[in-house]
Amino acid sequence: MTKIAFIGAGSLGFTRKLITDVLTYPLLQDATLALMDIDAERLDFAEQSAKKIVAAGRYPATVMATMERAEALEGANAVLVTILVGDTNVWRHDIEIPKKYGVDINVGDTRGPSGIFRALRTIPVLLDIAHDMERYCPDATMLNYTNPMAMLCRAVQRESPIRLTGLCHSVQGTAKMLARWIGAPDHEISYTCAGINHNAWYTRFEWNGRDAYPLIRQAITERPEVYNEEIVRNEMFLHLDHYVTESSGHSSEYNWWFRKRPDLIEQYCTHGTGWNPGVYAYILKEYQAAEDSWRYAAREWLAQKDVDLARGHEYAAAIINALEGGEPFRYHGNVPNTGLITNLPQGACVEVPVWASKDGLEPVYVGALPPQCAALTGINAQVEEMAVEGALRGDARLVFHAIANDPLTAAVLSLAEIEEMVDEMFRQNAAYLPQFRHPGA
Repeated sequence: MTKIAFIGAGSLGFTRKLITDVLTYPLLQDATLALMDIDAERLDFAEQSAKKIVAAGRYPATVMATMERAEALEGANAVLVTILVGDTNVWRHDIEIPKKYGVDINVGDTRGPSGIFRALRTIPVLLDIAHDMERYCPDATMLNYTNPMAMLCRAVQRESPIRLTGLCHSVQGTAKMLARWIGAPDHEISYTCAGINHNAWYTRFEWNGRDAYPLIRQAITERPEVYNEEIVRNEMFLHLDHYVTESSGHSSEYNWWFRKRPDLIEQYCTHGTGWNPGVYAYILKEYQAAEDSWRYAAREWLAQKDVDLARGHEYAAAIINALEGGEPFRYHGNVPNTGLITNLPQGACVEVPVWASKDGLEPVYVGALPPQCAALTGINAQVEEMAVEGALRGDARLVFHAIANDPLTAAVLSLAEIEEMVDEMFRQNAAYLPQFRHPGA
């Protein structure tokens, strides 16, 4: 009998999807689903939701809910992490302070000054979970869905011996989008994709064994609706010849080309960004209203008679099934770079194909990225390495050095201006960063 712990189970929509997926596998249908959250009200809704799914499918699974992490982890085979440190009142400063200095950020959860401060707040919490796993379920696998993916996974990979993989839906999501653009059935598409999370590249994209990039280029250049769906990513593809994995809203923050001047932001970033045009994902009134109305949404779902028990497209359940002895499964995961991508930093957290099976997790060797792709991705990986080192040491100076080398930040600000901005962000986050003795120094 498999025990699966959900840490951060109060992420209701995500928890429901993952539980639904898990229970579609016969090998996992008698699993113990251990739900843990620090918010009692959210945890209660998560428990009710899980029990509703179990009842709808008449599964022999067991649902338990607890606010004690040790209880959820005890004897677990797999640990899914969907945590959040802080809320919109904390996140908004990650975007608003850089904006004041001229660094215009759209999402702010992955890299750059916003993503780095999100990592600084989250790394200590994720390490606590990892160390608890060492005590209560040392043979379990952590499947992390929390952003910023690469920096969080890298910190745990450095500081804990637990087995870990980071999961994101951007690889399979983008592949489905590209297939749709060229009219290809998903099952006829094959590809190789590698890089770092949210900044990985399809080095090969084929339809029935033939290079599909010419068809993608044709769709982008000849069909305005395709070009306008993903303006930033399409521009990157047209000039760099390989498609990148994360949405235009995200991708526009990770480079030096699109958000450094108001005219460029207007031309490329206020339409077709993958997020609401011209606004910021985590300080939207609509987003805050949705956060405030989660109780209504939870009650509405619980009141529905029918439950959709179809399997979704997230990787987690298939990985757990494979690790427990089911069919081996190939996915794209975040793992240490042990020579897997030869022109990215050794040891950095990279996103590559990985095989999951009863023998564990086996990453696939990729080789070198195209040089025009490796240049940007390598800088972002090195920035993340500095940020993680700064977080683990409590070294504010190293965090400044990381942000000083962030492509977008460096394209907009001088070193002195970056230092002033970072100092202000440290002061704003002081309550969340006890590991830094002299924030802003």
